[in-house]
Amino acid sequence: MIGMFRAALAAAHVMAGVMAGSAAMSETTMKILSFEELEGWADDDHEAARQVFLNTCADLDAPDWQTVCAAASGISDARKFFELLFRPVLIEEADRDALFTGYFEPELDGARRPGGPYQFPIYRVPPEVRRGGQWLTRREIETSAAMDGRGLEIAWVDDPVELFFLQIQGSGRVRLPDGGYIRVGYGGANGHEYRSVGAELVRRGIYGAHQVSAQVIKNWVKRNPTEGAELLRHNDSFVFFREVSRVPAHKGPLGAMNRSITEMRSVAVDPAFTPLGAPVWVEKDGKGPLRRLMIAQDTGSAIKGAQRADIFFGTGDAAGRAAGTLKDPGRMVVLLPIQRAYAMLPESVL
Repeated sequence: MIGMFRAALAAAHVMAGVMAGSAAMSETTMKILSFEELEGWADDDHEAARQVFLNTCADLDAPDWQTVCAAASGISDARKFFELLFRPVLIEEADRDALFTGYFEPELDGARRPGGPYQFPIYRVPPEVRRGGQWLTRREIETSAAMDGRGLEIAWVDDPVELFFLQIQGSGRVRLPDGGYIRVGYGGANGHEYRSVGAELVRRGIYGAHQVSAQVIKNWVKRNPTEGAELLRHNDSFVFFREVSRVPAHKGPLGAMNRSITEMRSVAVDPAFTPLGAPVWVEKDGKGPLRRLMIAQDTGSAIKGAQRADIFFGTGDAAGRAAGTLKDPGRMVVLLPIQRAYAMLPESVL
């Protein structure tokens, strides 16, 4: 799942119900809004959102979700579908402001066999890692012969820095010399905690916290290859992959619902507050304001809170540049089936 390890991206670079437990409830407010209160609602492409919703709604088991999923495939007016069968619910926490960040699927150049520039392997999960617990650190994996001769290589790529960031993202595509692609997804990890190389650059006094981004880290490592390799090894965590051959190259990577996610229509959320598969109205402020209906189809370990969301920007370098600069305020409103929405409200509100 793309959300499992790329979720640390924002925090690292820059320095099942809707509620779980009474503590969360005591700090959280919920309010049902009208669709007229959603800024820009009438101007969105609701049909595009409906198609993305259909991609995962059949996997929602609850009867109310199954009812709206069945209706989604049979109604011709997408805007009416959402307005008739859902209610917008604003869920807020007293101590957390809204924050939108972005993520993407990296695209690397590589080959099925080593040779020429393709010298840096993408590994499958070793049996030792599958058994759980901590295994070797990144440094030990890269500087020892622990992986040699075991046939665990999926592909070889031409850039160790891009490979490092592929591990942070948790999935990506490898572009082959013949024009074909290999798609890889998160397979497992060595059990060591992620350590931020961006924060380490700040600690060393090389950059200020406000200067650090994924691109800044990449550029510094490439300008300083020896020191850069040591910087990357500051992060003991190492991610292994699996080949995701059943996902065509033209579709997005798999999200937390094990379905392809969609550029600028899929969003990663905290499932403690927002059910996976639910439509989410995004009002992102800051540079390039965004008003759009998206679908909650992914999660991530850094995505915590009722008003925290990560927007999927797509595949490749341009998507990465756009995602890497996003850190904006705004508001997120989840759309829930009508009965579920009203059942959530405290009795004092009804």
